[in-house]
Amino acid sequence: MGKISILDLQSKKQKGEKITMLTAYDYPFARLLDEAGVDAILVGDSLGMVMLGYESTLPVSMEEMLHHVKAVKKGVKRAFLIGDLPFMSYQASKEEAIKNAGLLMKAGCDAVKLEGGKEVFDTVKFIVDMGIPVLGHIGLTPQSISKLGGYRVQGRDKDSALRILESAMALEQAGAFGIVLECIPYLLAKLITEKISIITIGIGAGPFCDGQVLVLHDLLGIFEDKKPKFVKVYANLSPIIKEAISSFIDEIKTKKFPDFSHAYELPEEVWEEILKKVK
Repeated sequence: MGKISILDLQSKKQKGEKITMLTAYDYPFARLLDEAGVDAILVGDSLGMVMLGYESTLPVSMEEMLHHVKAVKKGVKRAFLIGDLPFMSYQASKEEAIKNAGLLMKAGCDAVKLEGGKEVFDTVKFIVDMGIPVLGHIGLTPQSISKLGGYRVQGRDKDSALRILESAMALEQAGAFGIVLECIPYLLAKLITEKISIITIGIGAGPFCDGQVLVLHDLLGIFEDKKPKFVKVYANLSPIIKEAISSFIDEIKTKKFPDFSHAYELPEEVWEEILKKVK
């Protein structure tokens, strides 16, 4: 299969085929995801917490996003590549938004993602009108975590559910090609998915979205912190990695590694010549 496009993703929705998306932040994992056949790769601003040790996504800069996008791009041949616009890279003005969106595209992205609903309508429309595809993101929006009062499910009461639905329709009208629905009740996600013609990608939004995304390091069990309810760990690698490192440490201390099978030999005649010189 060749390079995946927005038309391919849209076609999957129309055919009822599920879309697969995962995050990647570096070349080795990007290559593995691409070769495994994932439809889309997101270089999320979650890299702030996953790769850089920040407590939230808020400190992530454009420079950090571009650094990771360029690395991921080198490992991607067929997957659709999306880059996050980090906090305050698009909120100040439409001009700032298009400049930063353009930088992500120049770094190798096929599209950009930004958070917000009706309040970012003009920004999304402006970016799309300038020729850059936009993936929206509503529900739990980590860049607004202070306003939302923490990492909690959104849209559980009538007013907030209606706001999320209206935001989804507004993003479609603004020209977004799809929307990430994060941490909302599954019936609300089902309604949105049926109501709009563009794709929906769920994360903690139940089984009825057009596709699903997870943070790769959560999927692989690399972190041992408490996981949200929506995370499924497919491979618990953290203890395996620590065991491998402990084995390495132990073999160095007990002089088991390296042995001669991991060492290079010097031709005997060369060794004899060297010995002659040093005697």
